[in-house]
Amino acid sequence: MKIYVLTDLEGVAGVARWDQTGCDTPGYPTAVRLLTAEVTACVAGIHDASPGAEIWVWDAHGPGGIDPERFPRGAKLLNNGPVPKTGFLDASFDALFLLGQHAMASTRDGNLAHSYSSKNIESIHINGLEVGEFGCRAAFAGELGVPTLFVSGDDKVAAEARALVPDIVAAEVKTGLGPQVALHMAPEDARTLIRAKAAEAVRRIPRVSPCRPIPQMAGQTKRFRQVIRIWGRTDPGFLLRRGFRQDGTRSFWIEADRLVDLYI
Repeated sequence: MKIYVLTDLEGVAGVARWDQTGCDTPGYPTAVRLLTAEVTACVAGIHDASPGAEIWVWDAHGPGGIDPERFPRGAKLLNNGPVPKTGFLDASFDALFLLGQHAMASTRDGNLAHSYSSKNIESIHINGLEVGEFGCRAAFAGELGVPTLFVSGDDKVAAEARALVPDIVAAEVKTGLGPQVALHMAPEDARTLIRAKAAEAVRRIPRVSPCRPIPQMAGQTKRFRQVIRIWGRTDPGFLLRRGFRQDGTRSFWIEADRLVDLYI
């Protein structure tokens, strides 16, 4: 058994404000401790169901969110840094887990909801379907033949995940009440839930097929068309340098045969 765990910081119980998410913000050290403890719970749950599992954990939050000194034994850490956007996820993995995830940008009452960049991106559509970070990652995993089976975060990302991947196991560790407010489980209760749900997800692996939530385009030369809409004061250079073309004032698009060639 080989499991890939992609982590983020905004979906952790006890994390609710932007001043907890950047390395130079006052609440960041506490947020890092909370995420690292949730990682420990997730790893324990995987090993409850599959004691010999090989577990990769990617510290995928922008400036990082895992304390290496507190990282759990029995797993391997892919450190935050110049990692390719695939995160080295490939077809050798049996499942993708997303820990500490948040809902897509503009989700009503989504706690710390955004899509990759809270400052720059208003929305992302692929083949007409609006997706956030969860959708992009689940779709990429599906293209590889890897099922996405677990997500933790607020109730809004859980609903988003279930709409795309009906078989997913969700650990709802908080209820989103607004962009910077949530009703949180006690951290220890959240870790207990994550451990139990991670074990449940592992046990489902033999019965779940990879999910490909992105609808295919018919009669087009490329398989995927991505449209990104940016906020009004955003410099579009970060998209133009990636080959996007401008369509209107704030919309940019690109087409490709592989999801990995899009902005994911």
